[in-house]
Amino acid sequence: MSLITRVPEANIWEEICKEFAFKCPPFKDDDEESVHTVLEDFDSSRTNPVFFGKMSSKINVEDTDLDFHAEVSHPACVGHTFLDRPAKPPSPPPPAKPDKKKCTPRQFLENYIFPVLLPAMEEMLRKARKEKCFERKRTKFNALDFLTEFIYKNNPNLKVDREKVELLDISFVQEWLKDHPRPPLPLSLIWTEKEAALKIQSFWRGYLVRKDPEIQELRQWQHEWREENADITRKVSDFWYNKMPEGDKPTPNASEEVLTATDINIAVQQPVKT
Repeated sequence: MSLITRVPEANIWEEICKEFAFKCPPFKDDDEESVHTVLEDFDSSRTNPVFFGKMSSKINVEDTDLDFHAEVSHPACVGHTFLDRPAKPPSPPPPAKPDKKKCTPRQFLENYIFPVLLPAMEEMLRKARKEKCFERKRTKFNALDFLTEFIYKNNPNLKVDREKVELLDISFVQEWLKDHPRPPLPLSLIWTEKEAALKIQSFWRGYLVRKDPEIQELRQWQHEWREENADITRKVSDFWYNKMPEGDKPTPNASEEVLTATDINIAVQQPVKT
């Protein structure tokens, strides 16, 4: 005969306590893994900011007779003497560069190419990060154009100020673009995030206004009015052509017939002075 047992319902509070106890680290009574305290003599040169950046040496106060003056010294300096830092030796002069025409390719790269190219590439990476080239697939930033402009401005062999010179102002760049013109960049690469957001917002606001029923009715009326009044010049010309078929001929003028008649003498009188 089978026995039917009833499983007690789970207590939510006990489950929370068990979960919390499971997450807590185990408690240890022994102090084996704890850090033991190391007793040392107090050294003011390690903790006081008076000794920061200075060289000092500890002396025995009992063997020497010292007069401490609080107005010119600090209490932490008692038992220490300050030493002057030795002068920094001058850096050795750089070695002379080998001759360009006689040196090996490795020497030419290390002495003439890398000193100019590596700073330019470092500045290029900073500019690329600023232009968010590491975040987007397409940007307006051109690394080769930046290197060309940067090296042209910072040419170590010339002392001419080229700080204000831009890429398109360089003579050999202008000659290259004459033979190899570039297509214009799309607006998606030229606009900044603020400009693009402004365009999208203005378009969306315009859409919300245009979909209004009253605005739709007004636009429909404007469309019909434009179709009705389209080519108004031609309609006016057709109207006058139908009304006056001979409108291009001169209108008869009685004064012209009188003036052109041969049997009529016209006398012109001079004004009489009174």
